[in-house]
Amino acid sequence: MIRRMSRFRQQALLTGCVLTALLTAAGLFVTDHGINPHLWLVVLALAFLGLLALLDPWVRRRHNAELSSDEHLDAACRALAVGLQAQWNEEVRSRGLTDPDVLDLHWVAPELDVSDEPDAPPGRSDAVVGAFERQLNHRMVVIGEAGSGKSTVAMLLTCGLLDRYDGGMVPVLLPLSTWNPAVEDVRTWLTRRLYEDHPALRNTELYGSYAGDLLVEQHLVLPILDGLDDIPAHQRADALTRIAKAFGNRPLVLTCRTDEFAQAVHLAGPLPGADVVELTPLDLDEVAAYLRASADSWGAARWEPVFIQLREEPDGRLADALSTPLTMWLASMVYADSEAEPTELLDRGRFPDARAISDHLCDELVSRAFGNRAFAHHAKASQVWPRDRARKWLEFLAHEMRDRGIRELAWWELRRSVGSTWLAVLGALVLGAIGGFGVGWLMAYSITPKLAPITGLVAGIGVGAAALTASQERKTKPRLGIWRSLLLVPGVLGLAAGLVFGALYGLSAGLVVGLGLAVAIALRFALSSAAELSQASSPQWTMARDRIAVWTGSLVLAVVFGSAAALVFGPAQTGMVGLGLASGLMLGFALAVLHLRWWWFTVARIWLALRGKLPWELMVFLEDARKLGVLCRAGACYQFRHGLVQDRLAEHEVTTRSAGQVLRSPFSARATSEQ
Repeated sequence: MIRRMSRFRQQALLTGCVLTALLTAAGLFVTDHGINPHLWLVVLALAFLGLLALLDPWVRRRHNAELSSDEHLDAACRALAVGLQAQWNEEVRSRGLTDPDVLDLHWVAPELDVSDEPDAPPGRSDAVVGAFERQLNHRMVVIGEAGSGKSTVAMLLTCGLLDRYDGGMVPVLLPLSTWNPAVEDVRTWLTRRLYEDHPALRNTELYGSYAGDLLVEQHLVLPILDGLDDIPAHQRADALTRIAKAFGNRPLVLTCRTDEFAQAVHLAGPLPGADVVELTPLDLDEVAAYLRASADSWGAARWEPVFIQLREEPDGRLADALSTPLTMWLASMVYADSEAEPTELLDRGRFPDARAISDHLCDELVSRAFGNRAFAHHAKASQVWPRDRARKWLEFLAHEMRDRGIRELAWWELRRSVGSTWLAVLGALVLGAIGGFGVGWLMAYSITPKLAPITGLVAGIGVGAAALTASQERKTKPRLGIWRSLLLVPGVLGLAAGLVFGALYGLSAGLVVGLGLAVAIALRFALSSAAELSQASSPQWTMARDRIAVWTGSLVLAVVFGSAAALVFGPAQTGMVGLGLASGLMLGFALAVLHLRWWWFTVARIWLALRGKLPWELMVFLEDARKLGVLCRAGACYQFRHGLVQDRLAEHEVTTRSAGQVLRSPFSARATSEQ
């Protein structure tokens, strides 16, 4: 019932705003037929305010500003489960984990003493949900070597639990790399991530106020925490202690590399009541079967010398490298076409150990993915990206992520790759110039053209100052009281703007501007609360919502200025009407983007593209990199396919920078000239 009412209110509000804007513009051009424009606009304004009053939950005493009720939280849980199910099932399909030939990962109880529970029984990934549900406390820790499939098991468990969801705790898979135990409590971090990945939780009408906080506080979220080893070593034991304390004996899943988990347990003690299972290396027969199945008949024949080597040296460097799912998958991708020869892995000079083989495969993954027209066509990429430039862009991103100690690439966090001062100044200058020029351009042809320069300058300074303030990241909180009112906020701000313009240019102009501003604010309310948790999150979807808000606000103010110009200069002067539309569009854009993440992302993206750090079509490139297998998607963020791939690219970036600094050194140049 709540959801139906919310949808009806949103649709009615959007329809009312559009009709009001259209009737306002239409009424201005039919005044020659005996219609009094003042009366027309007054009736229209009153009708619009009446619509807002009818739809306003605050005026109707619906106490949505109070804390979320049990009904709200139940609706949030069910909608969140639907959205997460669609999100993770899509990611599982994109990674090929639904293929019939997919590997079945096995685990056993670890030999290390890292659990206070009896040894867990052996298990496998295709039965991970049953193993989790059979565990008495529903607490599991999955450990293993790098690339052994820990994240895959966590993802399969998440999908399996979501497929079976019928109320209760909602499984939420999150990487621990974004948590700093020294700064943030784990429950505070979990709440923040819920709001970031699912902004619809702030829809107070659907889910009440502080829904995300209460989902965590009332233990309605099942945390599946991936990558304890991604937390810095000196904080890892403290992180494990905080996790154990925060979630008590509640259901929980944790993944970590074996040695790192053993060290943390040695300092902090085991996770109470949790079964610890360790993923085992792949059997060499499984490796051979998978690589044969992933290649055509000719490709399978090229692998035979490698298989012979594996049988002869089951404990050798090659067997050690290919015994992890990640390295085996990399090998299947790198040697999928006829140009690559897997027998090169037999060269002990080039590849003296398993690490050298893994590094080589990570390097070749990028080389094979980009600059290959046939592969791009097969992966349905939008275009063929230049190999060298694609590698350079990915190395930059990997280095930036490593410097911040994260494994997720959120598009709104790109601003951190540009200094905060530079970002604020660039954004403020551009917005100030756009807004100031829009106002000054219109005033230059008004009845007071002499005021155009000063008016444009004042407007530009005002917009620029607002942009500087908006550039500071702030924590978004649910708005309470009258600030949630559809009637009072648009009515008050529209009245204030109408009085100012009415005093300057007459009653009709004031009514048009005031009504237009009220429509713009009401639209902002409607668009900001239209999201539902059942919508699967993705980078494109979260960005699209920001763009919709930008262009809606811009177009509404364009209509307002165009209509005001028609009243001041007369409907017959269509050139002035067009000028008003253009000016309003510029000012509307400058005001609409101030507090939106999309604008600051765009400023950072353009700045980095100008410096050659990233491509101009960044989001297209990232999505193509996902289709090509280099990146994967985790909700609204991108990740490298594995941390090893990210680390390898980051190492190349450091090497490239160091080499560039040496080449630019005057001492290096002098030494070269002397030689």
